[in-house]
Order: sequence, then C-alpha cells, then structure tokens
Amino acid sequence: MSDKESNSIGKILALVLRHAPEKFGVEMDLNGWVNTRELSDAIQKQRHYYHWIRSWHFQAIADSDEKGRYQVEGEMIRATYGHSIELELDLPTDDIPDALYWPCEPDMSSTHLELGLSAGDRNHVHLSKTIGKAMEAGHVRINRPAIIEIDTTRAVADGHTIWRAGKTVFLCEEMPPEYLYLVEEDDPAIQDIIAQWEEE
Repeated sequence: MSDKESNSIGKILALVLRHAPEKFGVEMDLNGWVNTRELSDAIQKQRHYYHWIRSWHFQAIADSDEKGRYQVEGEMIRATYGHSIELELDLPTDDIPDALYWPCEPDMSSTHLELGLSAGDRNHVHLSKTIGKAMEAGHVRINRPAIIEIDTTRAVADGHTIWRAGKTVFLCEEMPPEYLYLVEEDDPAIQDIIAQWEEE
C-alpha cells in the first residue's frame, strides 16, 4: 500500500468512522465500532479501484498513525476522536498528564480564559499533550495560535472527566475558566515552533 493509497483510505476511514457510516452502508455500535470485514467489503463496492483492500490494511493504517486516530480490536475498528455523530465512547480516563494544551485565535484568548472551553459544533473539546502539538493543531486554521494551558490535575480532582483519545489527543466535554492559563508568547516551546515555521 503506497502513501497515496494510505492517505486516501485514511480519508475514507475518517468519513465513515467519525461522521457518516451510512454513506458506506456499514453498521456502527454505540461505542463507534465497525466490523473491519464489513467495512472493507463496503469500500470495495463503492471504490472499485480498492478491490484489494482487506481488514489488515486498516490495522496497518492505525499502527502507523502518529496521533492514534484509529483503534483496532480483533475484527472491529473505530475512530478515537473527532466525531460529529453522537456516541458513547468508552475511552480510558487514567494516565492524564498534569497539564494539557488548547490552541485558539490570539484575540479570543481572553474570552476563553473568562468563559472556559466548550466543544462548539464538535462533541468534545480536543486537548493536546504538549504545547508543540497544540501549536500544530491550531496552525491548520490559525497563523500563530495562542495556547491555553489546562491544569488537569485540579480539574480531575474536582470531578471533571478527561479521556485519552489517541497518542497525543485528549477529550473533555467542557473546561471551566478556573483551570485555564495563557501560555506566554515568549515560552521557549512556542518560540521553537515559530522558528521552525519561519524556516519552512
């Protein structure tokens, strides 16, 4: 499987497992799991040039994904985060880092610090394991995102649930303002990322 084929199939997986399983006619359970054989058959029918795809190709995509977007267990696969459909994700809540990070528009940072974080049109707020990962996530739509740090130790102690969704992604339903702090622009982690962007 070439990189081009892997990326193309990855986009199909994102569509089916995060947003619209009905587009490929596959059944999804309430925890987001889909049968890999059923999924490979459905892809073969709709995309004839992928007549060769089999269940183990999904395992290869999941194993090679740096963010841990997909989880394969036996003959079942699911997306670990990024859903626009209502699910009851039974994700782990242990081993949460002491701090997590979230990117935003710089001129909106004070609003978020005052009002907290909410999922908006997503099902969850997506938090990153490091400042660098948050910068990368925010840079997709923001030239130079501001980074908000979440004091997860206090938040969890106060009863707020945070889930491990991937290798570097964590989820929460919302985060009140008392756990939020702005990472200063002169923080070395931010400056390192900006320097890398300027070199590209």
